[in-house]
Amino acid sequence: MNALNVAVIAVYLVVVAGIGLRRSGKQRSSSDYFVGENRMPWWTVCLSVVATETSVLTVISIPGGAYTDQAFGNVELALGYIIGRSVVALALIPLYKRGGFVSAYQYLRLRFGRYLQGVAAVTFVVTRLLAEGVRLFASAIPLQLLLNEFGLHLGYDVIIVALTVLTVVYTYLGGIKAVIWTDALQLGLYLVGALIALAVLSGHVGATGWSKALHAGKFRLFDTDFGAAHILTSSFALPTAIIGGALFSMASHGSDQLIVQRILATRSLRDGRRAMIGSGVFVAVQFAAFSAVGALLWAYHEGRSPKQLGLATSDDLYPDFILHQLPVVISGLLVAGILGAAMGSLSAALNSMANSTVADIIRSFSRRDIPDRMLLRLGRIMTLVWAVLMAVFAMGFSATTGNVYLTALAIAGYTYGALLGAFLLGRLVRRANEFDAIVAFVATVAVMAVVVRAVKIDVTVGVTVVQKGVAAQWLVPIGVLVTLAVGGMASRFHAAPTKPEPAEAHW
Repeated sequence: MNALNVAVIAVYLVVVAGIGLRRSGKQRSSSDYFVGENRMPWWTVCLSVVATETSVLTVISIPGGAYTDQAFGNVELALGYIIGRSVVALALIPLYKRGGFVSAYQYLRLRFGRYLQGVAAVTFVVTRLLAEGVRLFASAIPLQLLLNEFGLHLGYDVIIVALTVLTVVYTYLGGIKAVIWTDALQLGLYLVGALIALAVLSGHVGATGWSKALHAGKFRLFDTDFGAAHILTSSFALPTAIIGGALFSMASHGSDQLIVQRILATRSLRDGRRAMIGSGVFVAVQFAAFSAVGALLWAYHEGRSPKQLGLATSDDLYPDFILHQLPVVISGLLVAGILGAAMGSLSAALNSMANSTVADIIRSFSRRDIPDRMLLRLGRIMTLVWAVLMAVFAMGFSATTGNVYLTALAIAGYTYGALLGAFLLGRLVRRANEFDAIVAFVATVAVMAVVVRAVKIDVTVGVTVVQKGVAAQWLVPIGVLVTLAVGGMASRFHAAPTKPEPAEAHW
Protein backbone atom coordinates (compact mmCIF):
# COMPACT_ATOMS: atom_id res chain seq x y z
CA MET A 1 0.00 0.00 0.00
CA ASN A 2 2.81 2.39 0.86
CA ALA A 3 4.50 1.57 -2.43
CA LEU A 4 1.34 2.56 -4.31
CA ASN A 5 1.12 5.88 -2.54
CA VAL A 6 4.81 6.62 -3.16
CA ALA A 7 4.33 5.71 -6.84
CA VAL A 8 1.38 8.10 -7.08
CA ILE A 9 3.48 10.93 -5.63
CA ALA A 10 6.39 10.19 -7.99
CA VAL A 11 4.14 10.10 -11.06
CA TYR A 12 2.48 13.33 -9.96
CA LEU A 13 5.81 15.17 -9.67
CA VAL A 14 6.90 14.03 -13.12
CA VAL A 15 3.55 14.97 -14.67
CA VAL A 16 3.56 18.43 -13.09
CA ALA A 17 7.05 19.22 -14.39
CA GLY A 18 6.18 17.81 -17.82
CA ILE A 19 2.95 19.79 -18.16
CA GLY A 20 4.63 22.98 -16.99
CA LEU A 21 7.41 22.69 -19.55
CA ARG A 22 5.09 21.64 -22.36
CA ARG A 23 2.67 24.53 -21.78
CA SER A 24 5.48 27.09 -21.44
CA GLY A 25 7.33 26.17 -24.63
CA LYS A 26 10.81 27.48 -25.38
CA GLN A 27 11.60 30.84 -23.83
CA ARG A 28 12.89 33.21 -26.53
CA SER A 29 12.95 36.57 -24.73
CA SER A 30 13.24 38.05 -21.26
CA SER A 31 9.67 39.35 -21.51
CA ASP A 32 8.49 35.82 -22.30
CA TYR A 33 10.44 34.45 -19.34
CA PHE A 34 9.21 37.03 -16.83
CA VAL A 35 5.67 37.98 -17.92
CA GLY A 36 4.78 35.41 -20.61
CA GLU A 37 4.73 38.12 -23.31
CA ASN A 38 1.54 39.37 -21.57
CA ARG A 39 -0.49 36.57 -23.16
CA MET A 40 -1.56 34.38 -20.23
CA PRO A 41 -5.31 33.65 -19.82
CA TRP A 42 -6.76 35.55 -16.87
CA TRP A 43 -8.25 32.46 -15.23
CA THR A 44 -4.90 30.65 -15.08
CA VAL A 45 -3.31 33.77 -13.60
CA CYS A 46 -6.14 33.95 -11.06
CA LEU A 47 -5.50 30.35 -9.97
CA SER A 48 -1.75 30.99 -9.91
CA VAL A 49 -2.21 33.96 -7.57
CA VAL A 50 -4.22 31.79 -5.18
CA ALA A 51 -1.67 28.96 -5.35
CA THR A 52 1.19 31.43 -4.79
CA GLU A 53 -0.28 32.68 -1.53
CA THR A 54 -1.28 29.18 -0.38
CA SER A 55 1.36 27.24 1.50
CA VAL A 56 1.39 23.84 3.16
CA LEU A 57 0.61 25.63 6.42
CA THR A 58 -2.57 27.04 4.87
CA VAL A 59 -3.76 23.63 3.75
CA ILE A 60 -3.30 21.96 7.14
CA SER A 61 -3.81 24.84 9.60
CA ILE A 62 -7.19 26.11 8.39
CA PRO A 63 -8.95 22.77 9.10
CA GLY A 64 -7.16 22.65 12.45
CA GLY A 65 -8.22 26.20 13.29
CA ALA A 66 -11.86 25.54 12.37
CA TYR A 67 -11.74 22.40 14.55
CA THR A 68 -10.62 24.37 17.62
CA ASP A 69 -11.73 27.99 17.98
CA GLN A 70 -11.42 29.89 14.70
CA ALA A 71 -14.57 28.44 13.07
CA PHE A 72 -15.03 30.21 9.68
CA GLY A 73 -12.85 33.15 10.75
CA ASN A 74 -10.57 32.66 7.74
CA VAL A 75 -13.56 33.18 5.43
CA GLU A 76 -14.35 36.40 7.29
CA LEU A 77 -10.73 37.44 6.69
CA ALA A 78 -11.10 36.64 2.99
CA LEU A 79 -13.95 39.18 2.75
CA GLY A 80 -11.44 41.87 3.70
CA TYR A 81 -9.06 40.45 1.10
CA ILE A 82 -11.70 40.84 -1.62
CA ILE A 83 -12.13 44.52 -0.72
CA GLY A 84 -8.38 45.14 -0.75
CA ARG A 85 -7.88 43.40 -4.08
CA SER A 86 -10.74 45.36 -5.63
CA VAL A 87 -8.97 48.61 -4.65
CA VAL A 88 -5.71 47.30 -6.15
CA ALA A 89 -7.54 46.34 -9.35
CA LEU A 90 -8.97 49.83 -9.71
CA ALA A 91 -6.09 52.00 -8.49
CA LEU A 92 -2.75 50.22 -9.03
CA ILE A 93 -3.09 47.66 -11.82
CA PRO A 94 -3.76 50.41 -14.43
CA LEU A 95 -0.39 51.97 -13.51
CA TYR A 96 1.42 48.69 -14.13
CA LYS A 97 -0.41 47.55 -17.26
CA ARG A 98 -0.45 50.89 -19.05
CA GLY A 99 3.19 51.51 -18.19
CA GLY A 100 4.34 48.33 -19.94
CA PHE A 101 6.16 47.15 -16.80
CA VAL A 102 7.58 43.75 -15.95
CA SER A 103 8.06 44.81 -12.31
CA ALA A 104 5.89 46.81 -9.93
CA TYR A 105 8.92 48.79 -8.80
CA GLN A 106 9.46 50.30 -12.23
CA TYR A 107 6.67 52.70 -11.30
CA LEU A 108 8.78 53.92 -8.37
CA ARG A 109 11.62 54.67 -10.79
CA LEU A 110 9.34 56.75 -12.98
CA ARG A 111 7.80 58.61 -10.06
CA PHE A 112 10.87 59.07 -7.85
CA GLY A 113 14.05 57.62 -9.38
CA ARG A 114 16.14 54.50 -9.71
CA TYR A 115 17.52 54.63 -6.16
CA LEU A 116 14.09 54.18 -4.58
CA GLN A 117 13.40 51.47 -7.15
CA GLY A 118 16.58 49.74 -6.03
CA VAL A 119 15.74 50.13 -2.32
CA ALA A 120 12.27 48.65 -2.89
CA ALA A 121 13.66 45.78 -4.97
CA VAL A 122 16.35 44.90 -2.44
CA THR A 123 13.73 45.05 0.33
CA PHE A 124 11.48 42.73 -1.68
CA VAL A 125 14.11 40.09 -2.46
CA VAL A 126 15.50 40.06 1.09
CA THR A 127 12.00 39.87 2.61
CA ARG A 128 11.01 37.15 0.18
CA LEU A 129 14.20 35.18 0.81
CA LEU A 130 13.58 35.21 4.56
CA ALA A 131 9.81 34.65 4.42
CA GLU A 132 9.92 31.92 1.76
CA GLY A 133 12.91 30.28 3.43
CA VAL A 134 10.88 30.02 6.63
CA ARG A 135 7.90 28.79 4.59
CA LEU A 136 10.06 26.16 2.89
CA PHE A 137 11.30 24.84 6.22
CA ALA A 138 7.76 24.93 7.64
CA SER A 139 6.58 22.87 4.66
CA ALA A 140 9.18 20.20 5.42
CA ILE A 141 7.75 19.58 8.91
CA PRO A 142 4.35 18.06 7.94
CA LEU A 143 5.77 16.56 4.76
CA GLN A 144 8.30 14.59 6.79
CA LEU A 145 5.49 13.17 8.95
CA LEU A 146 3.39 12.28 5.90
CA LEU A 147 6.25 10.64 4.02
CA ASN A 148 7.29 8.72 7.15
CA GLU A 149 3.86 7.08 7.09
CA PHE A 150 4.57 5.93 3.55
CA GLY A 151 7.90 4.41 4.55
CA LEU A 152 10.08 7.27 3.28
CA HIS A 153 12.17 8.34 6.28
CA LEU A 154 13.77 11.58 5.14
CA GLY A 155 15.31 14.42 7.15
CA TYR A 156 14.22 18.03 6.86
CA ASP A 157 17.31 18.97 4.86
CA VAL A 158 16.73 16.20 2.32
CA ILE A 159 13.10 17.25 1.85
CA ILE A 160 14.10 20.90 1.45
CA VAL A 161 16.74 20.08 -1.18
CA ALA A 162 14.40 17.70 -3.04
CA LEU A 163 11.57 20.26 -3.16
CA THR A 164 13.95 22.97 -4.35
CA VAL A 165 15.54 20.83 -7.07
CA LEU A 166 12.19 19.58 -8.40
CA THR A 167 10.78 23.10 -8.49
CA VAL A 168 13.84 24.63 -10.11
CA VAL A 169 13.65 22.19 -13.04
CA TYR A 170 10.53 23.72 -14.56
CA THR A 171 11.00 27.24 -13.13
CA TYR A 172 14.49 27.57 -14.68
CA LEU A 173 13.48 26.28 -18.10
CA GLY A 174 9.86 27.43 -18.43
CA GLY A 175 9.81 30.79 -16.67
CA ILE A 176 6.55 32.41 -15.60
CA LYS A 177 4.44 30.33 -18.02
CA ALA A 178 5.57 27.08 -16.42
CA VAL A 179 5.01 28.57 -12.96
CA ILE A 180 1.46 29.70 -13.76
CA TRP A 181 0.34 26.47 -15.44
CA THR A 182 1.79 24.22 -12.74
CA ASP A 183 0.30 26.45 -10.05
CA ALA A 184 -3.14 26.02 -11.59
CA LEU A 185 -2.72 22.24 -11.71
CA GLN A 186 -1.45 21.99 -8.15
CA LEU A 187 -4.21 24.23 -6.81
CA GLY A 188 -6.81 22.04 -8.49
CA LEU A 189 -5.36 18.91 -6.90
CA TYR A 190 -5.38 20.03 -3.29
CA LEU A 191 -8.85 21.58 -3.68
CA VAL A 192 -10.14 18.32 -5.11
CA GLY A 193 -8.54 16.70 -2.09
CA ALA A 194 -10.57 18.96 0.21
CA LEU A 195 -13.77 18.04 -1.64
CA ILE A 196 -12.95 14.33 -1.35
CA ALA A 197 -12.33 14.77 2.37
CA LEU A 198 -15.66 16.58 2.72
CA ALA A 199 -17.49 13.79 0.90
CA VAL A 200 -15.90 11.06 3.02
CA LEU A 201 -16.53 12.96 6.26
CA SER A 202 -20.14 13.67 5.29
CA GLY A 203 -20.62 9.96 4.72
CA HIS A 204 -19.31 9.26 8.22
CA VAL A 205 -21.16 11.94 10.21
CA GLY A 206 -24.31 12.40 8.09
CA ALA A 207 -26.81 15.22 8.58
CA THR A 208 -26.55 14.79 12.35
CA GLY A 209 -22.85 15.65 12.28
CA TRP A 210 -23.46 18.78 10.21
CA SER A 211 -26.16 19.84 12.68
CA LYS A 212 -23.94 19.26 15.73
CA ALA A 213 -21.10 21.26 14.19
CA LEU A 214 -23.51 24.08 13.33
CA HIS A 215 -24.94 24.26 16.86
CA ALA A 216 -21.42 24.11 18.33
CA GLY A 217 -20.52 27.30 16.43
CA LYS A 218 -18.08 25.63 14.04
CA PHE A 219 -19.63 27.52 11.10
CA ARG A 220 -19.58 30.93 12.84
CA LEU A 221 -18.48 33.51 10.31
CA PHE A 222 -18.10 36.79 12.22
CA ASP A 223 -16.17 37.44 15.43
CA THR A 224 -18.18 40.22 17.09
CA ASP A 225 -16.00 40.75 20.16
CA PHE A 226 -15.37 44.50 19.90
CA GLY A 227 -13.07 44.85 22.88
CA ALA A 228 -10.17 47.16 22.01
CA ALA A 229 -7.47 44.69 23.05
CA HIS A 230 -9.14 41.88 21.09
CA ILE A 231 -9.43 44.02 17.96
CA LEU A 232 -5.77 45.02 18.12
CA THR A 233 -4.40 41.50 18.69
CA SER A 234 -6.80 39.07 16.98
CA SER A 235 -6.69 38.53 13.21
CA PHE A 236 -10.32 37.39 13.30
CA ALA A 237 -11.96 40.30 15.14
CA LEU A 238 -14.46 41.77 12.67
CA PRO A 239 -12.80 45.21 12.21
CA THR A 240 -9.35 43.57 11.98
CA ALA A 241 -10.49 41.06 9.38
CA ILE A 242 -12.35 43.53 7.17
CA ILE A 243 -10.40 46.79 7.51
CA GLY A 244 -6.98 45.39 8.43
CA GLY A 245 -7.41 42.48 6.00
CA ALA A 246 -8.25 44.86 3.15
CA LEU A 247 -5.16 47.01 3.77
CA PHE A 248 -2.94 43.96 4.24
CA SER A 249 -4.20 42.58 0.91
CA MET A 250 -3.52 45.92 -0.78
CA ALA A 251 0.12 45.61 0.29
CA SER A 252 0.57 41.91 -0.46
CA HIS A 253 -1.20 42.08 -3.84
CA GLY A 254 -0.51 45.64 -4.92
CA SER A 255 3.12 46.26 -3.97
CA ASP A 256 4.66 42.79 -3.68
CA GLN A 257 6.31 41.68 -6.92
CA LEU A 258 5.47 38.08 -6.03
CA ILE A 259 1.83 38.73 -6.94
CA VAL A 260 2.07 41.73 -9.25
CA GLN A 261 4.25 39.79 -11.70
CA ARG A 262 1.43 37.32 -12.34
CA ILE A 263 -1.05 40.11 -13.02
CA LEU A 264 1.41 41.66 -15.50
CA ALA A 265 1.33 38.39 -17.46
CA THR A 266 -2.35 38.87 -18.40
CA ARG A 267 -3.41 40.05 -21.84
CA SER A 268 -5.11 43.31 -20.91
CA LEU A 269 -6.03 45.65 -18.08
CA ARG A 270 -9.48 44.10 -17.95
CA ASP A 271 -8.02 40.60 -17.64
CA GLY A 272 -5.61 41.77 -14.93
CA ARG A 273 -8.50 43.17 -12.92
CA ARG A 274 -10.54 39.98 -13.37
CA ALA A 275 -7.62 37.86 -12.20
CA MET A 276 -7.00 40.06 -9.14
CA ILE A 277 -10.61 40.29 -7.92
CA GLY A 278 -11.29 36.67 -8.90
CA SER A 279 -8.39 35.51 -6.77
CA GLY A 280 -10.03 37.09 -3.71
CA VAL A 281 -13.30 35.31 -4.39
CA PHE A 282 -11.47 32.03 -5.00
CA VAL A 283 -9.54 32.38 -1.75
CA ALA A 284 -12.83 32.82 0.12
CA VAL A 285 -14.16 29.61 -1.49
CA GLN A 286 -10.92 27.79 -0.69
CA PHE A 287 -10.98 28.93 2.94
CA ALA A 288 -14.63 27.86 3.22
CA ALA A 289 -13.81 24.37 1.90
CA PHE A 290 -10.92 23.81 4.30
CA SER A 291 -12.89 25.32 7.21
CA ALA A 292 -15.76 22.94 6.46
CA VAL A 293 -13.29 20.04 6.58
CA GLY A 294 -12.28 21.19 10.07
CA ALA A 295 -15.89 21.50 11.21
CA LEU A 296 -16.75 17.98 10.02
CA LEU A 297 -13.56 16.60 11.56
CA TRP A 298 -14.83 18.03 14.86
CA ALA A 299 -18.10 16.15 14.40
CA TYR A 300 -16.25 13.01 13.31
CA HIS A 301 -14.05 13.03 16.43
CA GLU A 302 -16.99 14.11 18.62
CA GLY A 303 -15.23 17.24 19.78
CA ARG A 304 -12.26 15.57 21.41
CA SER A 305 -9.11 17.67 21.70
CA PRO A 306 -6.04 16.89 19.57
CA LYS A 307 -4.23 15.65 22.70
CA GLN A 308 -7.07 13.24 23.46
CA LEU A 309 -6.66 11.89 19.93
CA GLY A 310 -2.92 11.38 20.47
CA LEU A 311 -1.94 14.30 18.22
CA ALA A 312 0.58 17.01 19.04
CA THR A 313 -1.38 20.00 17.66
CA SER A 314 -4.53 20.83 15.73
CA ASP A 315 -2.40 21.08 12.57
CA ASP A 316 -2.05 17.28 12.68
CA LEU A 317 -5.81 16.65 12.37
CA TYR A 318 -6.17 16.90 8.59
CA PRO A 319 -2.94 15.02 7.72
CA ASP A 320 -3.92 12.28 10.19
CA PHE A 321 -7.29 11.91 8.48
CA ILE A 322 -5.67 11.76 5.04
CA LEU A 323 -3.26 9.05 6.11
CA HIS A 324 -5.56 6.82 8.13
CA GLN A 325 -9.11 7.34 6.88
CA LEU A 326 -8.78 7.63 3.11
CA PRO A 327 -8.19 4.78 0.64
CA VAL A 328 -4.77 4.02 -0.82
CA VAL A 329 -3.96 6.09 -3.94
CA ILE A 330 -6.45 8.76 -2.79
CA SER A 331 -4.30 9.46 0.26
CA GLY A 332 -1.23 9.48 -2.01
CA LEU A 333 -2.89 12.02 -4.29
CA LEU A 334 -3.75 14.28 -1.38
CA VAL A 335 -0.20 14.15 -0.04
CA ALA A 336 0.95 15.00 -3.57
CA GLY A 337 -1.42 17.97 -3.43
CA ILE A 338 0.23 19.17 -0.22
CA LEU A 339 3.61 18.79 -1.95
CA GLY A 340 2.15 20.85 -4.77
CA ALA A 341 1.23 23.66 -2.38
CA ALA A 342 4.86 23.83 -1.26
CA MET A 343 6.22 23.75 -4.82
CA GLY A 344 3.73 26.35 -6.06
CA SER A 345 4.70 29.01 -3.53
CA LEU A 346 8.41 28.23 -4.01
CA SER A 347 8.37 28.43 -7.82
CA ALA A 348 6.50 31.74 -7.69
CA ALA A 349 9.04 33.21 -5.27
CA LEU A 350 12.05 32.12 -7.33
CA ASN A 351 10.74 33.54 -10.61
CA SER A 352 9.62 36.85 -9.09
CA MET A 353 12.92 37.31 -7.22
CA ALA A 354 14.87 36.65 -10.42
CA ASN A 355 12.61 39.11 -12.25
CA SER A 356 13.07 41.90 -9.72
CA THR A 357 16.84 41.33 -9.49
CA VAL A 358 17.26 41.65 -13.26
CA ALA A 359 14.67 44.38 -13.96
CA ASP A 360 15.02 46.57 -10.88
CA ILE A 361 18.67 46.19 -9.92
CA ILE A 362 20.90 44.87 -12.71
CA ARG A 363 19.20 46.57 -15.66
CA SER A 364 18.24 49.74 -13.79
CA PHE A 365 21.78 50.42 -12.55
CA SER A 366 23.64 49.22 -15.64
CA ARG A 367 25.56 51.96 -17.44
CA ARG A 368 24.89 50.43 -20.84
CA ASP A 369 22.03 48.67 -22.57
CA ILE A 370 21.92 44.93 -21.94
CA PRO A 371 20.88 42.76 -24.92
CA ASP A 372 17.64 40.88 -24.43
CA ARG A 373 19.34 37.51 -24.81
CA MET A 374 21.65 38.42 -21.92
CA LEU A 375 18.65 39.50 -19.80
CA LEU A 376 17.07 36.09 -20.38
CA ARG A 377 20.31 34.36 -19.40
CA LEU A 378 20.62 36.53 -16.29
CA GLY A 379 17.04 35.68 -15.34
CA ARG A 380 17.83 31.97 -15.40
CA ILE A 381 21.09 32.44 -13.53
CA MET A 382 19.36 34.43 -10.78
CA THR A 383 16.67 31.74 -10.52
CA LEU A 384 19.41 29.25 -9.64
CA VAL A 385 21.17 31.67 -7.30
CA TRP A 386 18.02 32.42 -5.31
CA ALA A 387 17.10 28.72 -5.20
CA VAL A 388 20.45 27.85 -3.62
CA LEU A 389 20.24 30.73 -1.13
CA MET A 390 16.68 29.87 -0.16
CA ALA A 391 17.47 26.20 0.41
CA VAL A 392 20.53 27.12 2.49
CA PHE A 393 18.51 29.56 4.58
CA ALA A 394 15.69 27.04 5.09
CA MET A 395 18.16 24.37 6.22
CA GLY A 396 19.83 26.88 8.53
CA PHE A 397 16.47 27.78 10.04
CA SER A 398 15.90 24.12 10.93
CA ALA A 399 18.57 24.48 13.58
CA THR A 400 16.66 27.24 15.36
CA THR A 401 13.56 27.23 17.51
CA GLY A 402 10.38 29.25 17.42
CA ASN A 403 6.99 29.41 15.77
CA VAL A 404 7.68 29.38 12.04
CA TYR A 405 4.22 30.65 11.08
CA LEU A 406 4.50 33.71 13.34
CA THR A 407 8.06 34.27 12.14
CA ALA A 408 6.91 34.43 8.52
CA LEU A 409 4.14 36.91 9.38
CA ALA A 410 6.53 39.10 11.35
CA ILE A 411 8.97 39.26 8.40
CA ALA A 412 6.20 40.61 6.15
CA GLY A 413 5.19 43.05 8.87
CA TYR A 414 8.56 44.80 8.73
CA THR A 415 8.28 45.83 5.08
CA TYR A 416 4.75 45.60 3.65
CA GLY A 417 3.68 48.98 5.06
CA ALA A 418 6.78 50.69 3.67
CA LEU A 419 6.31 49.16 0.21
CA LEU A 420 2.61 50.08 -0.07
CA GLY A 421 3.33 53.44 1.55
CA ALA A 422 5.91 54.28 -1.13
CA PHE A 423 3.34 53.73 -3.88
CA LEU A 424 0.68 55.77 -2.05
CA LEU A 425 3.19 58.54 -1.31
CA GLY A 426 3.86 58.79 -5.03
CA ARG A 427 0.16 59.03 -5.81
CA LEU A 428 -1.04 61.21 -2.92
CA VAL A 429 1.86 63.60 -2.13
CA ARG A 430 2.76 65.26 -5.42
CA ARG A 431 5.56 67.41 -4.00
CA ALA A 432 7.41 64.41 -2.48
CA ASN A 433 10.74 63.65 -4.20
CA GLU A 434 13.08 60.67 -4.16
CA PHE A 435 14.94 61.78 -1.02
CA ASP A 436 11.64 62.19 0.86
CA ALA A 437 10.51 58.73 -0.23
CA ILE A 438 13.76 57.00 0.77
CA VAL A 439 13.79 58.70 4.19
CA ALA A 440 10.16 57.71 4.73
CA PHE A 441 10.84 54.14 3.60
CA VAL A 442 13.81 53.64 5.95
CA ALA A 443 11.99 55.32 8.85
CA THR A 444 8.99 53.05 8.37
CA VAL A 445 11.04 49.86 8.43
CA ALA A 446 12.74 51.07 11.64
CA VAL A 447 9.42 51.94 13.31
CA MET A 448 7.86 48.62 12.28
CA ALA A 449 10.82 46.74 13.74
CA VAL A 450 9.94 48.30 17.10
CA VAL A 451 6.21 47.62 16.69
CA VAL A 452 6.72 43.97 15.71
CA ARG A 453 9.32 43.17 18.35
CA ALA A 454 8.49 45.37 21.31
CA VAL A 455 4.82 46.41 21.34
CA LYS A 456 2.75 44.03 23.46
CA ILE A 457 -0.87 44.38 24.58
CA ASP A 458 -2.45 42.84 27.68
CA VAL A 459 -5.34 40.56 26.74
CA THR A 460 -7.59 38.72 29.18
CA VAL A 461 -8.05 35.05 28.25
CA GLY A 462 -10.50 33.52 30.70
CA VAL A 463 -9.11 34.63 34.05
CA THR A 464 -5.53 34.99 32.83
CA VAL A 465 -3.91 38.14 31.44
CA VAL A 466 -1.47 37.41 28.62
CA GLN A 467 0.58 39.69 26.39
CA LYS A 468 0.07 39.53 22.64
CA GLY A 469 1.62 41.37 19.72
CA VAL A 470 -0.30 43.59 17.31
CA ALA A 471 -2.29 41.54 14.78
CA ALA A 472 -0.49 41.16 11.44
CA GLN A 473 -3.35 42.89 9.60
CA TRP A 474 -2.74 46.15 11.50
CA LEU A 475 0.98 46.26 10.71
CA VAL A 476 0.36 47.44 7.15
CA PRO A 477 -1.86 50.46 8.00
CA ILE A 478 0.58 51.49 10.75
CA GLY A 479 3.46 51.30 8.27
CA VAL A 480 1.55 53.20 5.58
CA LEU A 481 0.66 56.00 8.01
CA VAL A 482 4.31 56.33 9.07
CA THR A 483 5.46 56.49 5.43
CA LEU A 484 2.90 59.12 4.46
CA ALA A 485 3.56 61.19 7.60
CA VAL A 486 7.36 61.16 7.29
CA GLY A 487 7.34 61.59 3.51
CA GLY A 488 4.75 64.35 3.69
CA MET A 489 6.67 66.29 6.36
CA ALA A 490 9.97 65.89 4.50
CA SER A 491 8.37 67.23 1.31
CA ARG A 492 7.53 70.53 3.08
CA PHE A 493 11.23 71.42 3.37
CA HIS A 494 11.73 71.97 -0.37
CA ALA A 495 9.92 73.45 -3.31
CA ALA A 496 7.41 71.37 -5.20
CA PRO A 497 8.95 69.61 -8.23
CA THR A 498 8.04 71.00 -11.64
CA LYS A 499 8.74 67.78 -13.54
CA PRO A 500 5.47 66.01 -14.43
CA GLU A 501 5.04 62.39 -13.49
CA PRO A 502 5.94 60.13 -16.47
CA ALA A 503 3.12 57.97 -17.72
CA GLU A 504 4.86 55.18 -19.54
CA ALA A 505 7.87 52.85 -19.49
CA HIS A 506 8.94 49.92 -21.58
CA TRP A 507 11.00 46.81 -20.87
